[in-house]
Amino acid sequence: MKELRGKVGVVTGAGSGIGLGIACAFAREGMSVALLDRRADTLEPAAEQVRAFGGRALPLTVDVTERDQLERAADAVEWEFGKIHVICNNAGVVVGGKALAEVTPLEWKWILDTNLGGTINGIAAFVPRIQKHGEGGHVVNTSSIGGFEVNPILRTGPYDVSKFAIVALSEALANDLAGTNVGVTIFAPGAFNTAIRRSTEFRDARYGGPVTTPPPAVRTGEPRLEPEVAGRRVVDAIRNGELYAFTHPEARKRVEPRLRRILEALDATDTWAAQR
Repeated sequence: MKELRGKVGVVTGAGSGIGLGIACAFAREGMSVALLDRRADTLEPAAEQVRAFGGRALPLTVDVTERDQLERAADAVEWEFGKIHVICNNAGVVVGGKALAEVTPLEWKWILDTNLGGTINGIAAFVPRIQKHGEGGHVVNTSSIGGFEVNPILRTGPYDVSKFAIVALSEALANDLAGTNVGVTIFAPGAFNTAIRRSTEFRDARYGGPVTTPPPAVRTGEPRLEPEVAGRRVVDAIRNGELYAFTHPEARKRVEPRLRRILEALDATDTWAAQR
């Protein structure tokens, strides 16, 4: 998608942080934006920021773990704006600062339902509607640099598991949509100034309710960017049809060692196979 003006975008987790940064970037491009978030108190202030950039905004209180809520939101967006061209499955939470053995079953369910399940539900609710009108569109699934490398200092294992899964999900979706006019981007941001590290403070009762816990360690060795930068990066990725969209060049030095280990393991497999 080269031309975004006049198109309609939907962003989950848009009440704050990277989601709001994406929504504002869409508004600057002349798009109408539906802002979805489970925290109703964040939505109207977020919508006002979008409107300040000249965009039309539709705030909708939605829990991405509930597919029927996303389906109803899609109906509302089509009623308000006519069509949907871009879906950004961005809503996410984090569990960190502990070993996997210390993660409770309810914490696993919360993070997988939200990060992975929310992305699956967003694809199911919005992609068929994007395909239906035939004008083309784009799917942006927010993974993380944590979807490409597991940082031993951060100890965010459950989060990384969910973000690795989003990479595989998105690659599979890109295969399904190859040759069509609907593109896919895996957005893999690094360190940003957002409130995601306080996720547990806003956790729903069915997942154990809100609790204040020590936040995960802060990623070092790279600048903490502002959400508006994420928005600009997503716009560029959509325009350029990028499958992988990173935000920090510093990520290379963490991803490359993992890739080298994989290639070395494949080399060892060649040797093993020749000897068997």
